[in-house]
Amino acid sequence: MTSDDIKRGSNPFLLQEISDLEKTIKKLERRIKELEADREILKQDIDRLSEYNQNLETIMRSRK
Repeated sequence: MTSDDIKRGSNPFLLQEISDLEKTIKKLERRIKELEADREILKQDIDRLSEYNQNLETIMRSRK
């Protein structure tokens, strides 16, 4: 049974449940996109910090 089948039956409770679920899905999809963007930023930060760390290690070794 699909949501269209239920809508044709016009059960108000089920229609509201479907509407609520669809809203929840939209919110979760937006949140997933936000988290994916955050992940990319964090990956870039990790790469930058890793390079910075390697540079510091090189400087420290050259001073010995």
